[in-house]
Amino acid sequence: MRNRRRTEIFALSRRRLASALLPLALLAACGSDVSKWERENEARLAKDENEVLPKRPPFPQPASLIQFSPRSASEFRFYVDGATLEVLPKGVIRYVLVARSPSGIDNISYESMRCQSAEFRIYALGQADGTWGGRATEWRSIAAAKQPSRIALHRDFFCAQGTWVSSVDEGRMALRRGGHPNATGFSGDDLLLRTR
Repeated sequence: MRNRRRTEIFALSRRRLASALLPLALLAACGSDVSKWERENEARLAKDENEVLPKRPPFPQPASLIQFSPRSASEFRFYVDGATLEVLPKGVIRYVLVARSPSGIDNISYESMRCQSAEFRIYALGQADGTWGGRATEWRSIAAAKQPSRIALHRDFFCAQGTWVSSVDEGRMALRRGGHPNATGFSGDDLLLRTR
């Protein structure tokens, strides 16, 4: 009887100890709200935190959307919000991009494009409630991203043939005309298509 009582007390003590230690173990596991990626990229994040990001623009309105078409076929329809278009020094273009799915769902992003290095950066993503969310990304290669809308904006509208639009009006005009006049020059695409 005594051994059984000792065993029960010991089991009870172990359960109490486990109950007391479990919250501590969980707390230790959750003690860091920094992800592995954030730990590995501390320097990059510190640099980004010091960078002054642009103020998020008003959410796009249907009346200010200018439709454009990439050369490659897509079920999506693409628009730039003409009211948000900005042309900055050194060939940096800011805009709101709207990609509308066949079912009418809009994917909205506030972005920048560097014409010289053919890179883009997303500053914010549109939310269903008409607000902006998300965190700014790093600069990424347009070619590596393989997204027809950004390739088209770079190659055919904003940064055609190595030159970029010099004003907001020129950018809007290129969108409305279906391409920048410089994009209709020799790019080598026609030659590549003929040899296939």
